[in-house]
Amino acid sequence: MIYSKIIGTGGYLPERRVTNAELVTRIDTSDEWIVERTGIRARHLADASQTTCDLAEMAARRALEVAGISPAELDLIILGTTTPDMIYPSTACLLQARLGNHGATAFDVQAVCSGFIYAISIADKFIKTGAAKHALVVGADIYSRILDWQDRNTCVLFGDGAGACVLTASDTPGILSTHLHADGAYHPLLHVPGTVAQGRIQNGDGFTKMHGSEVFKFAVKVLSDVVEEALRFNQLDSSAIDWLIPHQANIRIIQATAKKLKLPMDKVILTVADHGNTSAASVPLALDIAVRDGRIKRGDLLMLEGVGGGFTWGAVVVRY
Repeated sequence: MIYSKIIGTGGYLPERRVTNAELVTRIDTSDEWIVERTGIRARHLADASQTTCDLAEMAARRALEVAGISPAELDLIILGTTTPDMIYPSTACLLQARLGNHGATAFDVQAVCSGFIYAISIADKFIKTGAAKHALVVGADIYSRILDWQDRNTCVLFGDGAGACVLTASDTPGILSTHLHADGAYHPLLHVPGTVAQGRIQNGDGFTKMHGSEVFKFAVKVLSDVVEEALRFNQLDSSAIDWLIPHQANIRIIQATAKKLKLPMDKVILTVADHGNTSAASVPLALDIAVRDGRIKRGDLLMLEGVGGGFTWGAVVVRY
């Protein structure tokens, strides 16, 4: 049987780091208010000249370097993003050109904060069916460009960044299972309402709208449900998980999910305080950071999970 295995990870955060103290000078909020409700203390914001592809390229090259794979060897590139550089072509195709790859399958996945979870699940299927041997999976967003910076309920939550991993075909288990779900009936809770016609945004604007308390309740429920689904599928107890790598949206959501699963917080990878919610980048960024600092080691059992506007949500069980 063919399995897909993670052989390299990479991440990138823009240089500009914006603390809560800086935001306080611009909007009606406080460091205490932000930290108490979200756990976020800082976030990184892309420069005006940077594109989503710029961020994705940095993360991708770092992952490829660790994997020892050249761009030419890739036969699949999937990029999860909510903030593509163009209406078309896909940012994955732009990334492919940057990397100098010619001919690999390349496309974007739009599942908002679940984008990387969806993308790695798709790549896993490509590899397991023999349709690809080496896959690059990226989550990248410049979310700051779809925020109303006068809306303190949303603008304090998000940051920009990119994370990536390289998968390869293996005869030993790597990704054990993936579990994806969506329910569009809940889209009014978290969405960007604008549509594009005749070259302009119509039927709304291009800013994130969120009903925070409802999103919190929904996220805690579906994340704990999908993680329990993944555990049942693999006939595992939560105690078997070495590391939970959650979507880094809000410390309270992460804590509530861990509590429902009876997982101690010292088994949870946390980056939300320093990065905020980087949308599709948050899970691969957290994975890369924990791999590089030595917490995650070969053979560890990982649970990746995320939830995003749509609503979309999912989990991936990985033997790293």
